[in-house]
Amino acid sequence: MKKERRPKFEKAEKGNYLGAPFAITHTILLVSSVLATIILIVLLIIILSSPYEKFYFDTRPIVYVFFSIMFLLIILLAGVVVINVLGRDMMPTYDEFKRAQNRFAYLKKKSRFPELLDFDNEHKDFEKEKNDEGVTLKSLCEDFMDYNAEQLKLYYSISDIRKFIASLAVSKIMILQGMSGTGKTSIAVAFGKYINNLSTVVPVQPMWKEKSDLLGYYNEFTGKFNETTILKKLYEANFSDKIFIIVLDEMNIARVEYYFSEFLSLLELPPNSERKISIASSGAEGDPKKMSHGRIVLPNNVWFLGTANNDDSTFAISDKVYDRAMVMNLNNRADRFSHNRNVNSAHVSATLFASLVEEAKKEYQLSEEGKRKIKALDEYLIHTFGITFGNRIMMQIRNFVPVFIACGGNEDEALDDIISKKILRKLESQNPVYVKGKAIELIAKFDEVFGQDVMKNSIDYINVITNN
Repeated sequence: MKKERRPKFEKAEKGNYLGAPFAITHTILLVSSVLATIILIVLLIIILSSPYEKFYFDTRPIVYVFFSIMFLLIILLAGVVVINVLGRDMMPTYDEFKRAQNRFAYLKKKSRFPELLDFDNEHKDFEKEKNDEGVTLKSLCEDFMDYNAEQLKLYYSISDIRKFIASLAVSKIMILQGMSGTGKTSIAVAFGKYINNLSTVVPVQPMWKEKSDLLGYYNEFTGKFNETTILKKLYEANFSDKIFIIVLDEMNIARVEYYFSEFLSLLELPPNSERKISIASSGAEGDPKKMSHGRIVLPNNVWFLGTANNDDSTFAISDKVYDRAMVMNLNNRADRFSHNRNVNSAHVSATLFASLVEEAKKEYQLSEEGKRKIKALDEYLIHTFGITFGNRIMMQIRNFVPVFIACGGNEDEALDDIISKKILRKLESQNPVYVKGKAIELIAKFDEVFGQDVMKNSIDYINVITNN
């Protein structure tokens, strides 16, 4: 069998024909040449149409314009020469261009990740999202609600929208659960449309058991990596400042803690830490430029939103997942409402969203009264049921409450929502007979600590799990 010859690449390949510096340089040269040609033609017409036999310098305005333009043309020409000299290494000859093309074709043939390599070729630089002016968390919630109603004919209450946005501020993982047909997937897809970066919906398969089901695997027969949609989206997010939403549809049709285990660990790390996820065991020739030793960065502008149904065909979601994720219950569709505003999609980068969240946490910190109420409830729950808020949930509360308030809500409503979903859920693992016997006392404790009928979601939840 004839051995394949690897093409030779000389030093001239240093000029990167496909690189951004080359494109900018040649754009300047092209525009300069066109402008110079147009101006020279205009000057030629002026000279030929002059009533004088010679074009003498005098005090007429047209003469000053003529010599000013000539002076600018000389500067322009000098600039073109300087650009050409300084940028000669970035402006390849035709032969160099062909060698660069051959190099890319060779790498793509050898690469385990041809589709990611194509993305490298088409996106050279980091793309910073241009934000709309005057965006606040409150306007974001209100505009998103009206956008859904007007553009998509989807109706969500302002309270649900606030919970959705505030949950995004707390965790990169959100579980959307509730009855079928209440808009769990729709709200995740709608948000992608609203921020001008469509959400990626990935149906989870019942046989998923490990990370490779999400990110793909190496095919020994073809010598290529099975590049999944999630892998390509994670890689794309490294080139952009946009918010990326990945929807794991019916996430609990397989065991979440199996196939999503590595993501759960990495997403717990601080945003400024280097969160790298392993794709391949080691690096190889032709790997994409954002991959190092077979790993890529799990960027901070990616959120995973999983929809969950609770029926005989699904698995129960473990405490490990629930504790790390924010939970949103959608059990009822909101009634149709009239909207009098014409709301278009928005441009909101992950950086802007993070800055709005930080501002909210500074301005609307959990009040001393709120801390007192949480402490009183925590002491009761520890003594009566052996469950506690814990450090992780307290950190989530400190992040969730300020953002919810900045979105237009109030502290008690925020505490009611997060306590019902993060704390009272733990009662389901307790002795049901004992919990039912303590239900009336627990409801009375909520009324005592927070006020009569203030914690409606929590009280409703207690009644549901105890069938009162």
